[in-house]
Amino acid sequence: MGGDETLSEGEHFVLRLHPHWKTLLRPFFILLVILVVAIAVLIMLPSGSSAGIASAVIGILVLLAVIVWGVVPVLRWRTTTYELTTRRLRLREGILSRTGRDFPLIRISDVSFTHGPIDRLLGCGKLIVESAGEHGQLVLNEIPQVQQVQSTLFQLVADEQARLAREDR
Repeated sequence: MGGDETLSEGEHFVLRLHPHWKTLLRPFFILLVILVVAIAVLIMLPSGSSAGIASAVIGILVLLAVIVWGVVPVLRWRTTTYELTTRRLRLREGILSRTGRDFPLIRISDVSFTHGPIDRLLGCGKLIVESAGEHGQLVLNEIPQVQQVQSTLFQLVADEQARLAREDR
């Protein structure tokens, strides 16, 4: 990770995360249902001259479903990153075209998290970052190890404020 040209001088990566794998459960179950239905339809198809065409159509539909509910969500999950550096919180996402937002740590005024029973069981949650400025509140869902991320981000904010206070003297 070192040597990233997008980092400013003296800035270092601390943490790089993807959304929790829990975000892939829904597409996985949708795919599972589609595959079960497709297999059931193929089994119930009467044999005959049109069975080959029907099988091909079902195969194409299943392939499209795998792309839409399998490949795309995995790519979206893989290309979404939350990065903490010593100076900012960086959000990056996008499969074909990328978008990014950077939040300077010095503008962050509060960091909190929430997670329900299932999130606690799976080790994820919602991170809420309060920021001074026009954007106000940033809510990041499905953050893995949210308590540790919140603690790390809070410490980085304090360290950045102390660093800037030392530079002002």
